[in-house]
Amino acid sequence: MPQHRDHTAEFTTPSGRLRLAEHCRGITEARWFALTVFAVILVNAGLLGVETYSGVVAEWHRWLRLAEHLCLVAFSVEIVLRMAAHADRPADFWKDPWNLFDLAVVLSTFLPLVRENTTVLRLLRLARVLRTARFLPQLRIVLVAVARSLPGTLSFLLVGALLLYVYAMVGWVFFGRHDPGHYGSLGRAVLTLFLLMTLDGIGDAVHTGLQISRWSLLYYASYVLLASFVLVNVLIGVVITSLEEARDMDERRDSPDAQGAASARGDRQLLLRRIET
Repeated sequence: MPQHRDHTAEFTTPSGRLRLAEHCRGITEARWFALTVFAVILVNAGLLGVETYSGVVAEWHRWLRLAEHLCLVAFSVEIVLRMAAHADRPADFWKDPWNLFDLAVVLSTFLPLVRENTTVLRLLRLARVLRTARFLPQLRIVLVAVARSLPGTLSFLLVGALLLYVYAMVGWVFFGRHDPGHYGSLGRAVLTLFLLMTLDGIGDAVHTGLQISRWSLLYYASYVLLASFVLVNVLIGVVITSLEEARDMDERRDSPDAQGAASARGDRQLLLRRIET
């Protein structure tokens, strides 16, 4: 009993938690650990693809289930090691969005309602594929950029929806009677203009419009100019700006030593000023 208590207290004391965190941090930051987890993620993705073939599932059902459980065990061990690596500073674990995402994906698999629902379980297993972003810096930057561009993208979608509505109503007024297949209702007009936004079939649309009225050329030219050139370029600008911001954030995140040195220099200068005073 005393030996068991000493062994338990070894990891409950501050120095014990520090040793545990350093040991687990050495494992999680090792290159072989990252490559192993990345390989397990690829195996999980491959299993999902194999399960789409009913003949293979019927023949190898038991082995596929075993491989799925092994992947789940590997992901569970990984998240436990990552949490143990923050034993000396647990708050830092919850500050990282990727840690929260990994923990949610792993824990949700153990929920009874999820395990009984095959569709939800497969979607969660598919979400594990997104964890490759943790090990691919460029992909992580792109995902962060997409997330940061959402506010600007929502504004873009609002302006685009307003533009589509106005031009759809104008198209219904001028072409609804002569071309009911494309402009017979507001919904059909919106669908037609949405497809024309990609410039797909714009030649046929202009040709058909010229048979109705010469003013249709002004209608289509102004719409293509605003929808395909102005709005799309604005969206590209929003995404590129967010991409640059995400790259800067990733660089600052990957250089904690530089930040620590700058903070130490600032503290030293503040201390010298206080001594001087």
